[in-house]
Amino acid sequence: MDPIFEIVKILLPSAIVFLTAYYLVKNFLDHDSRKRVVDLKLANQTVITPIRLQAYERVILFLERINPTSMVMRMNKVGGATAFQSELLKTVRTEFEHNLSQQIYMSSKSWDAIVRSKEETIKLINVAATRVNADASAMDLAQSIVTVSAQLTELPTKSAIDFIKKEIGKEF
Repeated sequence: MDPIFEIVKILLPSAIVFLTAYYLVKNFLDHDSRKRVVDLKLANQTVITPIRLQAYERVILFLERINPTSMVMRMNKVGGATAFQSELLKTVRTEFEHNLSQQIYMSSKSWDAIVRSKEETIKLINVAATRVNADASAMDLAQSIVTVSAQLTELPTKSAIDFIKKEIGKEF
């Protein structure tokens, strides 16, 4: 029994020292790993935050550009109502396609508000077009769009801009 006791006498303190060292080293490495993750996230934030803000700026600009009233004022109103309607719809879709990549940097809810605004703007243009004669001038369609826009409690682009501003206020 004496040799077994001697072995236990040596192994027990060794095991205690080993387990203590293992526990301390593991805690140190875990803490260091968590610290590196936090540092990496901070470094990413300094890079991503300006890009995200730029994406929000571009989307706000997109929404301002597809605002029915500003589009009617900005675009040439020469020709027939059908051609003008096509040109307006093409402008909305082109502007949207130009800004599709911005959805990477914003929340799903914000992007949904933007898509909804685009669809509602297209719908508004089409509704205004149904209120004028087929042989009407572009100016008649422009007046119809302004009239339909004035009848709404809030333009779709305005509600999307307000939503995005609230989200930016929460995040930044």
